Amino acid sequence: MSAHSLSEKPAAWHSLEVDKSLELLKTSSETGLSPQEVQQRLEQYGPNELEETGGRSAWQILIDQFTNIMLLMLIAVAIISGVLDLIAWQQGTLKPGELPFKDTIAILAIVVLNGILGYVQESRAEKALAALKKLASPNVRVLRDGRLVEVPAQELVPGDVMLVEAGVHVAADGRLIEESNLQIRESALTGEAEAVNKQAKVTLPEETSLGDRVNLVFQGTEIVQGRGKILVTNTGMQTELGKIAAMLQAVESEPTPLQQRMTQLGNVLVTGSLILVVIVIGIGLLRGGNLQELLEVSLSMAVAVVPESLPAVITVTLALGTQRMVRRNALIRKLPAVETLGSVTTICSDKTGTLTQNKMVVQSIYTNVSAPSSSPSNNLIFEDGNRPPQSQENTNNQFLSVTGSGYDPVGEFQLQGQKTEPQEYPALQALLVACSSCNDSFLQQDKGQWKILGDPTEGALVTLAAKGGIEKDQWDSKLPRVAEFPFSSERKRMSVICKVEPVETGVSAINEVDPIISHLVQPSERYLMFTKGSPELILARCTHIYQGTSATPINEGQRSEILAENDTMASKGLRVLGFAYKPLAEIPVEGSDEESEQELVWLGLVGMLDAPRPEVRAAVQECRDAGIRPVMITGDHQLTARAIAVDLGIAQESDRALTGQELQRMSDKELEEQVDLVSIYARVAPEHKLRIVQALQRRGRFVAMTGDGVNDAPALKQADIGIAMGITGTDVSKEASDMVLLDDNFATIVAATKEGRVVYTNIRRFIKYILGSNIGEVITIAAAPIMGLGGVPLTPLQILWMNLVTDGLPALALAVEPAEPDVMKRPPFSPRESIFARGLGSYMIRIGIVFAIISIILMAWAYNHVKVVTGDDLSPERWKTMVFTALCIAQMGHALAIRSNSQLTIEMNPFSNPYVLAAVVVTSILQLLLVYVPPLQAFFGTHYLTLQELGICLGFSALMFVWIEAEKLFFRLTGKKIV
Repeated sequence: MSAHSLSEKPAAWHSLEVDKSLELLKTSSETGLSPQEVQQRLEQYGPNELEETGGRSAWQILIDQFTNIMLLMLIAVAIISGVLDLIAWQQGTLKPGELPFKDTIAILAIVVLNGILGYVQESRAEKALAALKKLASPNVRVLRDGRLVEVPAQELVPGDVMLVEAGVHVAADGRLIEESNLQIRESALTGEAEAVNKQAKVTLPEETSLGDRVNLVFQGTEIVQGRGKILVTNTGMQTELGKIAAMLQAVESEPTPLQQRMTQLGNVLVTGSLILVVIVIGIGLLRGGNLQELLEVSLSMAVAVVPESLPAVITVTLALGTQRMVRRNALIRKLPAVETLGSVTTICSDKTGTLTQNKMVVQSIYTNVSAPSSSPSNNLIFEDGNRPPQSQENTNNQFLSVTGSGYDPVGEFQLQGQKTEPQEYPALQALLVACSSCNDSFLQQDKGQWKILGDPTEGALVTLAAKGGIEKDQWDSKLPRVAEFPFSSERKRMSVICKVEPVETGVSAINEVDPIISHLVQPSERYLMFTKGSPELILARCTHIYQGTSATPINEGQRSEILAENDTMASKGLRVLGFAYKPLAEIPVEGSDEESEQELVWLGLVGMLDAPRPEVRAAVQECRDAGIRPVMITGDHQLTARAIAVDLGIAQESDRALTGQELQRMSDKELEEQVDLVSIYARVAPEHKLRIVQALQRRGRFVAMTGDGVNDAPALKQADIGIAMGITGTDVSKEASDMVLLDDNFATIVAATKEGRVVYTNIRRFIKYILGSNIGEVITIAAAPIMGLGGVPLTPLQILWMNLVTDGLPALALAVEPAEPDVMKRPPFSPRESIFARGLGSYMIRIGIVFAIISIILMAWAYNHVKVVTGDDLSPERWKTMVFTALCIAQMGHALAIRSNSQLTIEMNPFSNPYVLAAVVVTSILQLLLVYVPPLQAFFGTHYLTLQELGICLGFSALMFVWIEAEKLFFRLTGKKIV
């Protein structure tokens, strides 16, 4: 769906003349297309809209929840249990007061609940494409048959001639035919906030990057100023926006590490359970057992092996994690991302606003520091204390460093490390006046915060002037602007012409020119022109240099020295501007900038930097300590990127920085070979991020990627963790992301990563807790028929109680266990490690066997005990209740002991996680209610126990706690670490 078929090959429209473009698209700039041609092209290319590929419907997502192997087994158990109950009901063999189908109903209720939980997590539809569609303009003005008409944007076709003006969104990609002062904000596509000045008459090389194609317009961008006539070249999915939509939909969502581990866990549990069921039924039949009883045993085993509470506990744990992260300014959009963060090995971060403050701050000034009566000196010194190369010419120029942060107009001027006052140096004061006057931004205070209205670069200059006592509002009255030569990307400079107004100085009774600028003008010169811009270009137009209180001719030695210092400042990553002035007798005529901006007087250099956030250095170091590699990806200049990266500790001075042009020339294989060696990517377009993510993932890295523009969306979706900016991010990037940074701060990513590690540690902790007991339950149930005991010790309903309540409540309490001290002092665990890795599997089996041994010994004793101790109120079936109670209470001791892998329970602060204590007390009380409250006895099939029998149950249960504590002591003595 493009205009390509109208020409022999795909056209690089920015490299073609307007006439050639019109010829290729067979249209006219004066009349446009006829209705017949429009209809024909609509049929050929389709409507101008973004197409959505078919995804899963809501019903499909819901049905998919019930394909989980553990839920399928529970469904099978529920059906078989229902059939057995139906047979017993028809044969009249139900026990008195027994409710039929209660096991079936309870099991199916659990199945439905787990299915709904999974559906809620997965059904959050991706809205990135919907957000992309919002960027399209609903209606557009076009030429049709020579008449100007308004049509729906969907009806645009290649060859249409479209007219745009300030305030509208561009409805399709196109080649400019003509324009008038046209500026377009393309930040949604390129990530660059500054509006682009468009030019219709230029042709560009084919390899020109998207952001530099000044003769093209793109769908979804916004007209800031001016108007234009545009030839539509691409519509729908062939626009740059459409290509992003296609990439976005082509990125397949991979299961998170947690989802993969839960799938693996389900497969292992179900397989193991089925094998055990076959063994039990086989042995039972060989020993002449009753098939119906063996089936009941098998049903109980199947229910016991499935951790019914696990999905709910995991969901609640992740939800609690999201709440803690929101308090740290990280908004989690997809629950599994909470745990996934803990597996991150590489964080790819934007520079501007994330690693830095997104506030330009002047750090260095290079100007003349001769006091009016001082003798020349040439003791030049950098901010870092190094001396620059000495020139043969004595210019009296020196570096001054400026302190302060953000836009607060508070800071010191330091010369050779010592505080100095700007009032001592006329050239410095004149430079500060130039910074204030040659400026369109304003500094203002809002709710105690200093903010800039206007361009950040100019804001830094206004703030600098204010630090030196030059208040812009005051000087705008002393030097009111009467004319200007505005900045443009071609001129790379701007000039303002100000009228020199007399002021009351307090020195004499008559009005005088302010002393700061009195030496800049002669009595006949009532105007001052201040010029700023590219240092090389400004210096080339200077014939004099301001020293002391006078302008003297500039020589070649001085020019060379200034250019050398400019290079030095630029190599430190500073953005450098040159300043000059010129006294005028009259206002220059409009359009005379080339003639007027000659014979200037040089004032000095000002170097500024988007300063790093103060908290990021510590966050980067924390990353390094945690085995996570930070990577900077920016559209900024290579020198600036390197300076910030080295300053923050992201890279070393000798590390390689890869530019967007170099990356563009690399094959995917070449990039893959380099991606582990490069920590700085400079001059990178947003579309390159997708390739970087994919290369890192092919190297086995687990990647978090930040982004804010529309073009970042495919990379955000491809990354294991896509992180959108909450302040500067577009809706498209937020919808494609897993997490949104509410403060756009790199330190927040690190804090969220720490929280992810804590969540994963706690998930492993309660999986050990839950599955250890489940294994014990299964072995205990399997042992009953093998030992020749009559009946099943635990019914499916009792097992559901154990798995949901006895296991579930303490597991939820364990989910909020505080972080261990070394959580960010170790490398990330492999996201591809098995759920049973690092000893978790052996722990579960070991503890499960201990559980079973304790329970089987109790079961054997209780089975014989009830035959001896009888009574009217004592049921011969109460041995089952003793087993049930002992298993439940043993889990309480397990919950207390499992809080730490190495510390004994008595060594821990019991109130560091009071929820565990509360869960143990509440669950124990609930278990006793099941044993002693008649309605609950009837429903759950329990029987009254004597105090002696209850005491024996508690004694056997305590053995579990004693065993785990003894294990800790044993491993401590042998020097082994348990997981």
